[in-house]
Amino acid sequence: MDTATSFLGFRLPHPFIVGASPLGFHIDTIKRLEDGGCSAIVIPSLFEEQITERATGRIHHRDPLDPVWAGWLEDFPAAADYPLGPDEYAEHIARAKRTVGVPVIASLNGTSGESWLRFSRVIEQAGADALELNLYQVVTDLGMSGAAAESDLTTAVSEMKRTLKMPIAVKVSPFFAAFGHVAKQLDAAGADGLVIFNRFYQPDIDLETMKPFPHVELSTSADLLLRLRWLAILYGRVRPTLVATGGVATPEDGIKALLAGADAVQLV
Repeated sequence: MDTATSFLGFRLPHPFIVGASPLGFHIDTIKRLEDGGCSAIVIPSLFEEQITERATGRIHHRDPLDPVWAGWLEDFPAAADYPLGPDEYAEHIARAKRTVGVPVIASLNGTSGESWLRFSRVIEQAGADALELNLYQVVTDLGMSGAAAESDLTTAVSEMKRTLKMPIAVKVSPFFAAFGHVAKQLDAAGADGLVIFNRFYQPDIDLETMKPFPHVELSTSADLLLRLRWLAILYGRVRPTLVATGGVATPEDGIKALLAGADAVQLV
């Protein structure tokens, strides 16, 4: 049986690739993932705030040393708490490329289409085969329309396509009123792939302290159904590679994603 697939312009022997996870922070585990048979590897994200804080000392245009913003920014990790800073991230990409023969996909995670995205050129120069752009945005501005949020997303993609030669996959959220139209806009903006779907951190409330705390649940097969729906709706109707992520907990889940129209399936 021929399991070869096309992924972001690459011909892969099979569609099962490694999604972003802590395993991608270490060269030895990256090599073990290749030895285990994965056909491509997504390196965990470098975050917008890491880039802007190093370049300007600010996070989302706010000074963390200013008492006015101290409370607003206190939940952001300190720079030293991230596994890799911007310079280390670029070097990590270069080392991974020297170590494995499968495509290495870098990842940028942020909420805006601003100057921090220029760091993608550094990542490209480091040797990344492609970039997964994760615009992780929960719109809390009650004055911002859905159309404006969509415009920010597609503008960021179109601007990056003008400056980069490597393919760009966009990891998207399902929380749009008309997701099919968003997918079509991203297609028109030049996205080479759509990664379906992002999963947001879900805040919970600690009843002992009566304060919010981040709560992370691993996905289960139940999460796959939403992915299957939109893979099937988009299959054959948009140009970008379709990638399933989230909800693939069993081999059967991966097969279902392929039957629904996925060109590749991310495993984490």
